[in-house]
Amino acid sequence: MVTIFRYAMRRSRGQVLGWGIGMALLGWMMVSVYDSLAGQEEALIDLVSVYPKELMAFFGSAEGMTSMFTPEGFLSLEFLSLAPVILGIYSVLMGSGLLVSDEEKGTLDLILAHPVTRTSLLGGRACAFAAATAGILAIIWLGFMTAMTRSSMEIGGLELLRPLLSLFAVLLLFGALALFLSMLLPSRRLAATVSGLLLVASYFVTSLARINENLEQIARFSPLNYYQSEKAFQHFNVQWLSGLLGVALLFVAVAWWSFQRRDIRVGGEGGWQVPKLVRRWRAARTQG
Repeated sequence: MVTIFRYAMRRSRGQVLGWGIGMALLGWMMVSVYDSLAGQEEALIDLVSVYPKELMAFFGSAEGMTSMFTPEGFLSLEFLSLAPVILGIYSVLMGSGLLVSDEEKGTLDLILAHPVTRTSLLGGRACAFAAATAGILAIIWLGFMTAMTRSSMEIGGLELLRPLLSLFAVLLLFGALALFLSMLLPSRRLAATVSGLLLVASYFVTSLARINENLEQIARFSPLNYYQSEKAFQHFNVQWLSGLLGVALLFVAVAWWSFQRRDIRVGGEGGWQVPKLVRRWRAARTQG
């Protein structure tokens, strides 16, 4: 599994650097914008005070319009609130193609012809995905900390690490969901599409629930309801972080179970795997 992990990490270097540096440059720009806004705070507060409070609530601001002029509130509004959707694109693409990408190319059966078990293949690549995601967030963290050395925005390294840890758990969850769906749906493209739609739906349901109380019960089942951005700076909820990581591990475990029992395609798209898995699950219960 170690060899698989190393090889997968080598293949992910370009994506880690591309996504990490790109998002770090975006963060650098946000820090520069904050310095411009901080000098005109009073005038801007009068300007934005006429905006509806629901607008800020939609983006997760806990203290209304004035919170956008604090370092934590500005960072949450301009970067952290949108980061799960932006980086979620990377997560669902990587998760959906973790195994099925090689299968659709017709190379997965050749890989498994070597002395490599399915468990070690999935485990090594899943660990590489987690490490690559952590690498992207580490570059983002470094970019923000470097930019803030020349800025009036004062956020400590440990403080910034808290919302990034929550973001890490969210990205792992949706990547694991995409991996699981790739085991059931006919193609990687469909698995990535469904995972992406669920990510966007989770974002809007969670955001709208801050405005409409009728959606609060539905938002309880949304993963992004437990994502911590601005709130993580004051009070970091370890239980929410553990819950997101636990659900991600559950999706990986179910994907592993499905991968162990499905037939490997030689190439191209396949069929729906749900009926086959149900029949095999019933057969296993009967034999047990």
